Amino acid sequence: MSSPTPLKLTINGLPVSTTARPERILLDLLREDLSLVGTKRGCDLGTCGCCTVLIDGRPTLSCLTLARLVEGRSVTTIEGLAPPGGLTPLQRAFVEHGATQCGFCTPGFLMTATALLSEKPHPSREEIVQAVSGNLCRCTGYTKIIEAIAAAAREPR
Repeated sequence: MSSPTPLKLTINGLPVSTTARPERILLDLLREDLSLVGTKRGCDLGTCGCCTVLIDGRPTLSCLTLARLVEGRSVTTIEGLAPPGGLTPLQRAFVEHGATQCGFCTPGFLMTATALLSEKPHPSREEIVQAVSGNLCRCTGYTKIIEAIAAAAREPR
């Protein structure tokens, strides 16, 4: 194994200086090294979306991203999504519409939907379905998730 190298990035709006071996994936850096466990480990193959974070505002699978590739970039995890002591309109919509059951996939869906609403504030149902097509849920059947995202899109910003 190679030795760790310095790594500087911004996580949830805060500068972070750490070290990582070249082969370290972002998911492990976040969960194991930085104790940001809201990002979930699902399939480790890039097929479930549970590990989705935002890198420079774009949804990215952290299980497939080498930590060294985020040098100098901005990473947002589920822990950094909401304002202190509150929820985003999207998070409130997930609660109000019963879009979570076990909750394991919820962080990935929220990160993906946050990026969608940032890019397209008023997406169509088809655009919502397309955006979350890379996120898997075994509990809800997706209807409530799609309804929650659509409701959040109707909220004034």
